[in-house]
Amino acid sequence: MYAILVTGGKQYKVSEGDVIYVEKLDAEAEATIELDNVLAVSKENGEFVVGKPVVEGAKVTAKVVKQGKAKKILVFKYKRKIDYRKRQGHRQPYTKLQIEKINA
Repeated sequence: MYAILVTGGKQYKVSEGDVIYVEKLDAEAEATIELDNVLAVSKENGEFVVGKPVVEGAKVTAKVVKQGKAKKILVFKYKRKIDYRKRQGHRQPYTKLQIEKINA
C-alpha cells in the first residue's frame, strides 16, 4: 500500500515505514502530524484511487524524527569584465518524517 502526497510544493510516493525529507514543517521533534493533501492511494487489494484533486478522507500519519539543515551549497555570482563577484552559502532547512500509517 502506498500513497502520493504533496507537501512543500513537492510530491512524494510513500509507504508505511518510509523515512522522507520534506521542506521545513512547523512541528516539534517527536510530534505526530497528519498530512491530508493526498493525491492518490494504492490499496492492498490492488485498487488504485485517484483524487480530483485530492482523495476524500485520505490521511497520512507521520512522526517528526528531527528538524535540520541540509549540507551547505555555494552560490557564486560572477560578471566578467566589471569585477563583480559575490559568494555566499545556503543551507536549506528540512524536516525528517517517518511514515506511520496511511488511512484511505
